Amino acid sequence: MTTQTEPPGILTDEAAYDRRRLRQWLAGRARADTVDRRDLLRLLAAAGLATALPPALAAPAHAAPRATAPAAAAPGIVKPLPADRFTIRGTNAETNFAALAETGHSTPVSHFFVRNHTSTPLIDPATWELRLWGDGLAGGKERTFTLADLKRLPTVTRSAFVECAGNGRSFYASQQGQSVEGTAWTLGAIGSARWRGARLSDVLRLAGIRRDAVDILPRGLDPEYVTADGTNLGRVRRPLPVPKALDDVLLAYEMNGAPLPPDHGAPVRLVVPSWVGIASTKWVGDIEVSREPLFSPWNTIFYRLFGAAYPPEGSAPLTRQTLKSAFELPWNATLPARTGHRLTGRSWSATGTIARVDVSTDAGRTWHRAQLNDTPRRADWVRWSTRWHPTAKGPTELLARATDTTGHTQPATAVHNTQGYLFDAVVRHPVTVV
Repeated sequence: MTTQTEPPGILTDEAAYDRRRLRQWLAGRARADTVDRRDLLRLLAAAGLATALPPALAAPAHAAPRATAPAAAAPGIVKPLPADRFTIRGTNAETNFAALAETGHSTPVSHFFVRNHTSTPLIDPATWELRLWGDGLAGGKERTFTLADLKRLPTVTRSAFVECAGNGRSFYASQQGQSVEGTAWTLGAIGSARWRGARLSDVLRLAGIRRDAVDILPRGLDPEYVTADGTNLGRVRRPLPVPKALDDVLLAYEMNGAPLPPDHGAPVRLVVPSWVGIASTKWVGDIEVSREPLFSPWNTIFYRLFGAAYPPEGSAPLTRQTLKSAFELPWNATLPARTGHRLTGRSWSATGTIARVDVSTDAGRTWHRAQLNDTPRRADWVRWSTRWHPTAKGPTELLARATDTTGHTQPATAVHNTQGYLFDAVVRHPVTVV
């Protein structure tokens, strides 16, 4: 799908798309709806971006408290949040990864993390409509779809993870001694579910998408988002290139065989496989289809990489997630010596399928291969296990290192960025043998 202004094939390559959009944004040749460009540039110029970050993002990543109440509450989250399953982080709830050991491949709603910019809206499915509009539709005509309309379209069920771009952020500080801003996620800002819904591509074609459309802009129905300095950024919205929208994106209305619950996007959300979680817009209410590149605060101020390793203006907007591994074991667990233990965990990649997972039980001195317990699939995680019979008592660190089918292996350290996105290094999981 090309236009006169887009060289043939450029939109099929995400890296090329990102570079081109960054150039267009910096040159002022792209529209950022609702928010004045001067406001965006002012926020970008703020020192380290920290003064522009909303409360849930503004604290240093090592400072967020852990939940201690039997059933803690987070502002605006509807479902119960028992402390054995969740850690409350501002308006968000992180899954305690050890709690996943009692679950299957799919993350139950009762364990699935919640990432809210504001609060969960309660929307009546009977009156909900999805509005498609913009100059990227034939004749510029709007089209609306009800939930019943979507359910009459061919259905797709796909198992895929949704992961916050900041998952693992706290390890920049705790492992690498580097300061970052944002919610202090450990590794629980991820969940994998069986999503069922209509293809976004079917809806776009029914709405009459033009051949020269380049971007779509889904917008959520959650409350408007106001930064700490009082700038109203409007409702959460994140542009997608048309080729991605026409590829594998779902308008999901079911999660694990049941209607979407409120905290996870009811009645309808986007699921954008392999991309950073902000792209999977919850509570989607309208989609603009545009013949020109679009920008919002969620790919200009947020969800770009800033820091010494990047240009002063930052990286291109983030698209794909990274490669990670996590043990299903409490942090600082105590394990008896001279006893056999079955260590379990999960690994996932956004660029390929998991090819192997290697585990170290002696802080990285020696490694052995773990057993994969799922068939590796694109945009999904794999459960793995290994046996350990420790004899020496004392503290040690467990390490899990995944390699995917593109040849990418988790590094020892992650490249630093000021907002702590895309941490992909091997995590050192402390335990004590007694």
